[in-house]
Amino acid sequence: MATTADIRNGLCIRYNNDIYKIVEFLHVKPGKGPAFVRTKMKSVTNGKVLENTFSAGHKIDDVRVETHKFQFLYHDGEYYHFMNQEDYTQIRLLEAALDRPDLMKEGEIVTILINTEDNMPLSVEMPANVVLEVTSTEPGVKGNTATNATKPAIVETGAEVNVPLFINEGDKIRIETEKGTYKERIKE
Repeated sequence: MATTADIRNGLCIRYNNDIYKIVEFLHVKPGKGPAFVRTKMKSVTNGKVLENTFSAGHKIDDVRVETHKFQFLYHDGEYYHFMNQEDYTQIRLLEAALDRPDLMKEGEIVTILINTEDNMPLSVEMPANVVLEVTSTEPGVKGNTATNATKPAIVETGAEVNVPLFINEGDKIRIETEKGTYKERIKE
């Protein structure tokens, strides 16, 4: 058993007969009244996001997890298939277990959280940044660079990302996976 002081991003807890992963949290100490923790939790079974407030010192049932490195193999329409980097076993997960599947390309190394009680995979953690190639985007309009103007671009995985006007087709860009936002162009 843990308390609200142990809450952090990525912590898996048992709540309402389901397992949730903490996505965001905020410890609040108002001037008047008791402290509390505001959380945003994502169900690892169905992907639903739930907001909840725990009072300070509230007992939470944390789930013991192990992390393993897996390589993303392919997506067959319904399942995402991964291979363990240590023993080469394969597992498959539904899209609800993944945070940003649209930014994952074949061969990507990810971290999968596995419940130690029943060896069931709970969720997939992407690397902080991924490098993807722009496959299609409109050309930038000359003279439209006075502000931080952006345009939509489609990357090799099919995801749409807003990029600066100077990005062209074929450019490799770094994308922050947590927010799905453009970070920088990769020089080759």
